[in-house]
Amino acid sequence: MAAKRGATFRRRELGKELRKLREKAGLTLQEASEELGFSHTKLARVEIGENDLPRSGDLEALMDLYDAHMPREDRDTLLKLHRESLSKEPWTPYKAFMPSKMPTFRGLEQDARVMRAFQPSFVYGLLQTDAYARALYSIAKPVDETTSEYIERNVHLRMERKELITRSESPLELRVVMDETSVRRVIGGPEVMRDQHRAIAEMGQLDNVTVQILPHDVVTYRAEMNFAILDFDDALASVLQIDMWNTISVTDEWSDVQRSIRRFDAMRDSALPPTKTADFLQKLASEWE
Repeated sequence: MAAKRGATFRRRELGKELRKLREKAGLTLQEASEELGFSHTKLARVEIGENDLPRSGDLEALMDLYDAHMPREDRDTLLKLHRESLSKEPWTPYKAFMPSKMPTFRGLEQDARVMRAFQPSFVYGLLQTDAYARALYSIAKPVDETTSEYIERNVHLRMERKELITRSESPLELRVVMDETSVRRVIGGPEVMRDQHRAIAEMGQLDNVTVQILPHDVVTYRAEMNFAILDFDDALASVLQIDMWNTISVTDEWSDVQRSIRRFDAMRDSALPPTKTADFLQKLASEWE
């Protein structure tokens, strides 16, 4: 049985269908917005799934404008999508503690089939131990002026996200490439590092998880920022997430996604294969004994 889709996924599905209907009706965003008294920005964000339509009446008005003779069955399908797009998601209580756009990415990753990720500086989030994540947030606390509550909430959320790769139903297929720097940079001290290296090696043994380290001495392309690409079973376009200063960027722009796939593939092909990566990590762990 397919896993139930989350609200963020449904919101993007609804937005995609509304855009198709608007374009079929021959209306621009500006024309449709003016007809219904919406702001151009509001409708644009609805179409890309960033904003929801709080009232079903707004959706009915859009359907009437785009296709007054739309079959009842099609209307009911869109109304069902709308209801599902308004449901609460498990991470909603943490939203105030998340960077801008992270709620969108968090909502989408739970419905993704595959995630391809690169991390140049630190252990990738889904592979971090509780102690490593806590130490990482604590180091940044005086600089970013965060609170202890902020750290606790984010560590809890990060550990909760691991359920994506360990859940029994449709676990996420995770493919991670990390620069050697990310596993050599000391965070939290010897015990934290030893346990973290072992944890990565263990998670790499899961059938749905592939971890590769890109060694320092390999001459190859290296991305400067960490990024992740989400692929879905459905017709929904792949999504690219890039970490930026105090926020993240989330886009399904085809050219951006394809460029990042090429970058990921280049680094993956130059990285240690999974078995050698596991040996490398165990060797690093033993150095902390």
